[in-house]
Amino acid sequence: MAEMNVSNRPMKIRIRHRGRGSQMIIYLGKLLRLFIYQNDWKLLPMAALIAGLVGMVIRNRFFINMEGTLMGAFALVCVCIWNGCFNSIQVICRERDVIKREHRSGMHITSYILSHMVYQALLCVAQTIITLYVTIFVGVEYPGKGLITAVFLLDFSISMFLITYAADMLSLWISALAHNTTTAMTVMPFVLIFQLVFSGGMLTLPSWTEPLTHFTISNPGLKVIAAQADINHRPYATISGMISKMRDNEIGGTVTVGQVLDLMQDTDNDTVAELRARELGRAFTLGELRDALEKSATFDAFRKEHILEDVTVRDLIRIMQESDSLQELRNYDIGLSSRFTLGDLLQTILDTDHQGIIVDRKVISMATVEDVLEAMDAKGLAEKYSDVELGGTITVGEAIDLLAGNADIQARRDTAFTVKTTLGKLLDLVGEEKVKNFLEEKAAEASYTADYESTAENVILYWMHLILFIIIFSLLAVITLEFIDKDKR
Repeated sequence: MAEMNVSNRPMKIRIRHRGRGSQMIIYLGKLLRLFIYQNDWKLLPMAALIAGLVGMVIRNRFFINMEGTLMGAFALVCVCIWNGCFNSIQVICRERDVIKREHRSGMHITSYILSHMVYQALLCVAQTIITLYVTIFVGVEYPGKGLITAVFLLDFSISMFLITYAADMLSLWISALAHNTTTAMTVMPFVLIFQLVFSGGMLTLPSWTEPLTHFTISNPGLKVIAAQADINHRPYATISGMISKMRDNEIGGTVTVGQVLDLMQDTDNDTVAELRARELGRAFTLGELRDALEKSATFDAFRKEHILEDVTVRDLIRIMQESDSLQELRNYDIGLSSRFTLGDLLQTILDTDHQGIIVDRKVISMATVEDVLEAMDAKGLAEKYSDVELGGTITVGEAIDLLAGNADIQARRDTAFTVKTTLGKLLDLVGEEKVKNFLEEKAAEASYTADYESTAENVILYWMHLILFIIIFSLLAVITLEFIDKDKR
């Protein structure tokens, strides 16, 4: 039987650690499996829901007026920060014990963080695409041309991705600091409030708090969206709404004739100058007037109106007997032997003429407007003088100057009168749209912000600011996890 030599020497087992690149790929595969099997995919429909709600609110004002655009920019920044924070706020703290054990067995923290950075970047890209698609679907209309690229949506999607990704890296660092998910979720609301309050765009901050805006993702995020939306050159719509609501408000005051004339002769005022230039009429001929009257139904009815009725002697006597103004005349003594007044004579005539031979005789016959026109031979005159001009062009300014030069008007310059009207009537007089445009332009000029100027330089500057945040927060996450072995738990 053959002898077997069995060596009693101990076997040496070599444990070979993978490099940082290989470890990153392994952890990335793990994260993708968690996305599928631990329901991390639910973050995407949640992003779609939030984008839909925000889009329905801002769609009628975003990219339309200054206030609506600023509100829309702030709302989209909130969406991006919200998505980014919820993406990674629990990813490290929920497996802290596993990380500690694997780190002690040879895991590189840099590989672990890099795998999270790649995974979170893919997740942020998906959320950005979903947010833009949903907002377009609900009615938000984006411009066509961008400042950096030829397509606005591409520029805008880069901005939204950087805001989301910067918030994601901030939450990744918080997750590395927190020892459990409860602590991380408790801290997160304070982080969100700090980001939104100190964005520096929507709320007026005390001067001593303004430096805090430089430590927020929301500040460069709001600036880059406002710059891309060209907010400085949008109309200030609050003015239009305010004027429309105040049209029925009554206004009034006491002014003098001289003040009104001086105001209407102030040619340095653009509004007054435009009003003075308006024409009050144009030259027209007698023939044109005749044609217009013949076609007028109102004038046709007017021609049939009675301007004189049948009048008899009896009617005239009754008028003389009943008129108060003729009382003295009725008492006049006509000089007969006994006192006999004119009133007595009129009554005697009425009493003695029983047959109405005299008192019922017509002294004035009934006549209409048409009768008077025929008596004047109006048609013949109109034909003869049909080419004669009856009027000429005159402007409001000429009419005002004519009145101002009248001696009677000048004598009444100090006459005061009370004016009571509505704002709407005054706006109709000078032009409501012109007033609105003027006030909107002035309000927009007063609200101009250099940080929101729509230039490629501004957009690139804010992009670099956001990229700097991404780098800083990711490095802080690496540094924080390097001390995980000192965790005494």
